[in-house]
Amino acid sequence: MSTITANPPSTPLSVPRKPTLVIEPTSGWAALNLLEVWTYKDLLLSLALRDLKLRYKQTALGAVWVVLQPLLAAGIFSFVFGIVAKMPSDGVPYFVFSYAGLLGWNLFAGSLGRVSNSLVGNSHLISKIFFPRLVLPFSGLPSVLVDFAVASVMAAILIMSFQINPGWGLLLLPVWIITLMLFSMGIGLVTASLAVSYRDVNYIIPVALQMLLYASPIAYAVSAIPEQWQNLYYLNPLTSVLEAFRFSLLGTGQLKWGWLAYSGVWALGLFVVGLFSFKRMERRFADVI
Repeated sequence: MSTITANPPSTPLSVPRKPTLVIEPTSGWAALNLLEVWTYKDLLLSLALRDLKLRYKQTALGAVWVVLQPLLAAGIFSFVFGIVAKMPSDGVPYFVFSYAGLLGWNLFAGSLGRVSNSLVGNSHLISKIFFPRLVLPFSGLPSVLVDFAVASVMAAILIMSFQINPGWGLLLLPVWIITLMLFSMGIGLVTASLAVSYRDVNYIIPVALQMLLYASPIAYAVSAIPEQWQNLYYLNPLTSVLEAFRFSLLGTGQLKWGWLAYSGVWALGLFVVGLFSFKRMERRFADVI
């Protein structure tokens, strides 16, 4: 006689819980959420590599332009300021003096230009997909640093050719590089945010940089400024940093630590202001751009 056993009542299948995202208002440093930028580091690297590949695509000279541009500018400065105006070069050949100044200036101006145009130049990405918008300004910096490294090789060749001894100041060169990058990033984050709504910013920046070029010790030394005007001249926070940059490379000029501290506060302050301004205006980028 066969027996029929009843199957145990089936238990309902457990439904997996869906992941939830809790959105809460943030303030202060938490609003920056810089860790999120690190989470998207692969995207940042991809954008940086894209910029490097496209930068000199279909150019006959390629990366040679990185060295050729400051060499030509240094030659012009040497003729105008060194030969015609007969300005001092602190005991080193005027050509090397000008090239060293342009090396630091191009790092600042190049970073500022790349960061300022990062949002408008990538408007198709902003309007279609989500990612931390801070990735775009930071993705332009690697190509500028590569250009700086290539131009630095030529600077090293010139320094060795003229048998210039930089001395211990060379150890401080990374400090001035970081300071210049903080300056450019701080200003660039503000101008990039404003350029989304006001495209006039992209026309103002080259003019402002041209004026700042001649208001900074690039084509001439600080010693060429009359002593009674030097304190006023040092109010330009780039002055002491660019002078220190040249000191580290050539051993010329002097380090004025008080003014360098003043410039450091400006650089860090502009960077923080730039970050908060960028995050504050970020929510409307996709709608306006």
